[in-house]
Parts: sequence; structure tokens; C-alpha cells
Amino acid sequence: MAKQSVLEVGGKQVKVTNLDKILYPVTGFTKAEVINYYIDVSPVLLPHLKDRPISLKRYPEGVEGFFFYEKQCPSHRPDWINTARVSSRRKEGFIDYCVMNDLSALVWAANLADLELHTFLHRAPKIEYPDFVAFDLDPGAPADILNCCEIALLLKRTFDRLKLKSFAKTSGSKGLQVYVPLNGRDSYATTKAFARELAKKLEQAHPDLVVSKMQKSLRSGKVLIDWSQNDDHKTTVCVYSLRAKEHPTVSTPVDWGEVREAKKKGDSSLLTFETTDVLKRIKKRGDLFEPIITLKQKLPKIC
Repeated sequence: MAKQSVLEVGGKQVKVTNLDKILYPVTGFTKAEVINYYIDVSPVLLPHLKDRPISLKRYPEGVEGFFFYEKQCPSHRPDWINTARVSSRRKEGFIDYCVMNDLSALVWAANLADLELHTFLHRAPKIEYPDFVAFDLDPGAPADILNCCEIALLLKRTFDRLKLKSFAKTSGSKGLQVYVPLNGRDSYATTKAFARELAKKLEQAHPDLVVSKMQKSLRSGKVLIDWSQNDDHKTTVCVYSLRAKEHPTVSTPVDWGEVREAKKKGDSSLLTFETTDVLKRIKKRGDLFEPIITLKQKLPKIC
């Protein structure tokens, strides 16, 4: 029988079970440590989650076991868990996704072994307007995150020329992600077309480095600029989310100086962050991704 406790979180009673269960066997990182991490990081994480539909990615037996995505917010959720309705593009019509607007909801999800937080680019109820354009840089072996640094800097150079501010974060896995905040009235149709055209232009300019097509057979030794994430039915790993790797790595915001330094030194470890690293960075530097929440920009045409 599962060991059960109750935590008082924000005035709500949250049931938690099997806190000593090891979810990351290589490091011995337990469910209690997962919950504690999300509690500790919540002051900077929750503003990024607010009103944003989320797909739960659950690992009930830990990172070495099976996992599953849970899009429909489970019926056994407490009545204080908010939901947001999103079109499924399938016969069922709509899916009611969970929304993590407060710490109690975040702890509830963490107790379900929802290690990774995958969010939409929009907030409810403005589901047709993404808050940013996202570029997911995915290296095809033997390319790695250092190759992603090179492509991220090419993207930044383009954004600088277009007078757009851009922000980088690690995926917490093997790549990088670059975000251009909008927070306006650019539709998904606009942002997806922009991202696709920019990826194609960089592929044409740097065919030995970049691929913009999705086929895995084309990625060897190159970096895929995945523009397809800019879609109203796709989710992307949220900043400060844990990743289900051997170690409890985190999708971590980095400044452009850190991207340049890692590339210059050829040291991928400079862009690998676990939970303790992230919490130390936040204490020292605050939330490097905070500007994407409010910064308003308008997408120009790509020249």
C-alpha cells in the first residue's frame, strides 16, 4: 500500500505518496526531491506557467521506466485544479488541459511523477495568439549542444538585424531553444510562417550546418531548426522544467555571453544544469527569462 501524507500548500490540502521512491536511479533523486525542487523554483516558474495549458508527462516508475503523456486533465484531480480547453483537431473536439496557476497545483502534478512540464505557447483564453516564437535546436549526432550554440548565435544575429530581442535556454536534454517574445496580436499562422521561412533561409545559407526539414535521415551532423513547434496544438518543455534524463537536469535560461563562452571553449558542461545549479543561479541572477513574459514586439517581414 502506498505511503500517503498530506501537505498544506497555499491553504490547500495536497495528498502526496511514496516520497522516498527513487525516480532518478543513477543519482538516487527521489520523488520528495522532485517536489522540493518544484516548490523551491516556484517563485520564478509559476509566472511562466500562469494560464498556460499543460500536457503532463508522467514517469510513475522513474526515468528508466515507462512514461506517458496525459493531455486531458485527469478526472481524479482536486476541484481546485484549473483547466483550459484546447481544440484537439480530432473527433473528440476538445481537450481540457490542466493549468498550473499556483503552488498547490504544481505539487499535485509533481506527486503524479509529472517530471516534465510541457506547455503551449499561448495562454488561455487567448488561444489563437502565441506569446512568443520558439526555435527548438535539435542536434543530429555527432552534432551536439555546441553546434546548437553556433546556430543559436546565427539566429540571434538575424534577430538583432530585425531589431528583435531574443532569449536562449537549454532544453535540459541535448539542445538549445531560442525564444522571441511577442505578447501581442501575432497569430500562430504568422509566427509559424516566420519561423519556417527563417529556418529555410539559414539552411540555404549554411547547408553544412542547418536542416529545416523534419526527416531524421537528414539530421546527421547538423542542427535541426524545429520551426514546427509554433502551432496551436503543440507543446514545448517549459523553462525550469526537469527533464527525464539520467541526472535531474533542468531546462535553464542562459544569457548570450554563456552561449558564446561554451562555443568558444568547446565545453558543453557549461550548459548543463541540474536542480541545485539552477537554484543557485536564480539566487544569484534572478530569472533570466523574466522579460519574455511582458516584452512586446511585432514580427517584421524577413528581408
